[in-house]
Amino acid sequence: MALFLTSNFSPVSITMLLYFFLLTLRTSHCIPNPTKANPTAARQLSNDFYAKSCPQLDQLVGSVTAQQFREAPVSGPATIRLFFHDCFVEGCDGSILIKTRAGSKELAERDAQDNKDLAKEAFDSIMKAKEVVESKCPGVVSCADILAVAARDFVHLAGGPYYQVKKGRWDGKISMASRVHPNLPQANSTIDELLKLFASKGLTLNDLVVLSGAHTIGFSHCEHFVTRLYDYPGTSHSDPSIDPRLLKALSMSCPKSGGNSDIVAPFDVTTPFSFDNAYYGNLEARLGLLEADQALGLDPRTKPMVQDLAKDKQKFFQAFAVAMDKMGGIGVKKGRKHGEKRKDCSMHSL
Repeated sequence: MALFLTSNFSPVSITMLLYFFLLTLRTSHCIPNPTKANPTAARQLSNDFYAKSCPQLDQLVGSVTAQQFREAPVSGPATIRLFFHDCFVEGCDGSILIKTRAGSKELAERDAQDNKDLAKEAFDSIMKAKEVVESKCPGVVSCADILAVAARDFVHLAGGPYYQVKKGRWDGKISMASRVHPNLPQANSTIDELLKLFASKGLTLNDLVVLSGAHTIGFSHCEHFVTRLYDYPGTSHSDPSIDPRLLKALSMSCPKSGGNSDIVAPFDVTTPFSFDNAYYGNLEARLGLLEADQALGLDPRTKPMVQDLAKDKQKFFQAFAVAMDKMGGIGVKKGRKHGEKRKDCSMHSL
């Protein structure tokens, strides 16, 4: 059943829709130690990197992502989020896929507090894709490249743009939980904080606004926005920027304390399962779920671009494809001195 809201939706309709989506699920939320884009390494990436060594790579990964999207739709937003979290910490090198070694004093990235809500389905998607690729092209394709291709596939499967993914990344040799928090955007990050973080990755204000559009699909747990509902800093009340209808709907399932920690809400209340530009229209209507999202629609530096993208879906799609390509070049590893080619994405090569 497809449920859509228009500019004429009533308080009742938005409340009921949020109630429908605020279900007990394990799904996705979708900076110091800078990991800037590596221009030299990024230029060495190419669309045809595996043209001879694994020419069917995109089709192999695509067979897995299509099945995952049918059987476990949460794999889509979860894998896109996984790619973001990977690239922002240590660069796009698959380091987020590493499991903490038994007895290790240092946790791996995936076990960091900021990554605790990453859906299992995302890791499963990459594991399955890697197994299929290894069966046809053993020891050739990095986990980092498979993650980049899978993220693109899920964007397209959800209705978003299909774009060419440059390849040639090696897998990273470092995966440390302690490096995660300072390198990821937070739900309540200010625009100044976000701009500083994105700049440390070689990304611009435009990239910030466009890449934030990935929140057109996916979900977030109550803990990431509950402060907006009851104890907004400096007010001891709800966030004045949130639409009263959204506030009422969210408050129904996210109490001030003692609520179910597994409850989630969609980032995009109007078309939560479609990759489109509704996210930006929601920000204009004060329907942004996270404080950091809504800030994009309020700050004079980002508001004009939000308004522009809200009017033109194709412009958003084109800009998103370009921004994903740019983000995919952050901290790229090349060669055995800096990287490895893992056969098991969850374990460093020996």
